[in-house]
Amino acid sequence: MLKVQEIRELIKLVDQSNIDEFVYEHEGTKVEMKKNVTAIQPAAVPVVQPQAQAVVAPPEQPQKTAAVQMEVQKVEQVNEKNEDKDTSNLHQVVSPMVGTFYQSSSPDADAYVKVGSKITKDSILCIVEAMKLFNEIEAEVDGEIVEILVKDGQLVEYGQPLFLVKPE
Repeated sequence: MLKVQEIRELIKLVDQSNIDEFVYEHEGTKVEMKKNVTAIQPAAVPVVQPQAQAVVAPPEQPQKTAAVQMEVQKVEQVNEKNEDKDTSNLHQVVSPMVGTFYQSSSPDADAYVKVGSKITKDSILCIVEAMKLFNEIEAEVDGEIVEILVKDGQLVEYGQPLFLVKPE
């Protein structure tokens, strides 16, 4: 997913160029920009983040003669149940690096943990592979796995929540 700063830079580049329309698609995210040369309109940039928070960027330069309208559409819908859950009492185990998430040590082995598994702070929850190095991720707290937030083989970002744990 594009970051807000990258989207702002794209808006500037399209606005300064001779092109009237720009479309970019990557991993289920679609960015579409069109110049509207007849009216000045501020550009609103909605960004869907993992926690379903919308970020609206202010217009870059409203005095320009051409404004860029931008729509970011996420193909995958955010699960409405996640928005309704009270997660304030849960501990998030986050990825300490960018890499690929694996639930087990090998494809034919059982997952380290499942929803409902009791864990200690030294329990191995998963592996994050980064640059051919397999890094074991530990629980950090004693408790019970409430939810696994990523799928096996999925790319994860630094700081991305991987597990929700109910601390004991």
